[in-house]
Amino acid sequence: MQKLFIISGPSGAGENTLVEALEKIIDVEKVITTTTREKRGNEKQGKPYYFISKEEFKKGIKEDRFFEYALQDRGNYYGVTQEEIKRVLKSDKPALYRLDYKGVISLKKMMPEETVAILITAPLDVLEARIRRREKVTEKFVKARLDYAKGWYKNAHYYDYQVENKEGQLDQTVEKILGIIKKESQVVKN
Repeated sequence: MQKLFIISGPSGAGENTLVEALEKIIDVEKVITTTTREKRGNEKQGKPYYFISKEEFKKGIKEDRFFEYALQDRGNYYGVTQEEIKRVLKSDKPALYRLDYKGVISLKKMMPEETVAILITAPLDVLEARIRRREKVTEKFVKARLDYAKGWYKNAHYYDYQVENKEGQLDQTVEKILGIIKKESQVVKN
């Protein structure tokens, strides 16, 4: 069975950017999360999320269609369906899974042998600067994201690896993550 490589970090850590960079280097299977949040900018269905209504999400919860889910900051649901997990575990490619720390805690309890959790970190001042560079952010939004970021650091012991995404050193961060994937993967070799 393939392993799930969880890429996880607080807002501003750069997990989306890192996953996109990894996809350019190795052939991966991405676990696509379903969310109730609104699409941003150039996002579309399936890239990077499946977007559905809260009503549809709640129906999926009642019907036990979700492998895991959480109600996160700003009142949006995020989760991965049972079908999505089955799809990526059948793949012959390393499976990348973007997940928040609450999901990591649950998944490490449910599937400890099948998961490799990688925490992407950055100092809080760097996270704040990155968040502020986004379009249309309010002070309330920045504060909420930074407060939520502390949860990742408080729960770092659930992760198998920690990689700091230093400002201006994206290539080095990607190489560190790629090294972890090669070390732990059943299908990617050095």
